[in-house]
Amino acid sequence: MLWLAVLFSASTELGSSRRTSRFLLPLLRWLAPDLPASTLQTVQFCVRKTGHAAGYALLAGLVWRARRRQYAAPANQWSRADAVFAFGTATLFAVTDEWHQTFTATRQGAVADVALDAAGAALGLAAIWLWGRWRRHW
Repeated sequence: MLWLAVLFSASTELGSSRRTSRFLLPLLRWLAPDLPASTLQTVQFCVRKTGHAAGYALLAGLVWRARRRQYAAPANQWSRADAVFAFGTATLFAVTDEWHQTFTATRQGAVADVALDAAGAALGLAAIWLWGRWRRHW
């Protein structure tokens, strides 16, 4: 629930590019002072979009884990139903999050961001699946 609140607050004015540029651009300028402004803005855009994917990868992983703990599933046993549930929950939250942004004056909802969030959720679940397979073989 705490992570849902973090994601929800990021879809308000607090998470707008105008706000995040206040700390991202100075950090990027400090790390690479010779980069032109257009490159810095491109990097900022990429960092923001990577944050989308990472945030929803974490959400899907947390939902997956919470669902598995509900019935004390063994850690090395993969359940497609748990993964589908986690992916669906994360994607549904992404849809409602983007819809929420349409009510914020400085934000706008985007279908592309929902797709990016869903891809992040899928990558997070794929990482969990790969980790489980790797652990089983060692």
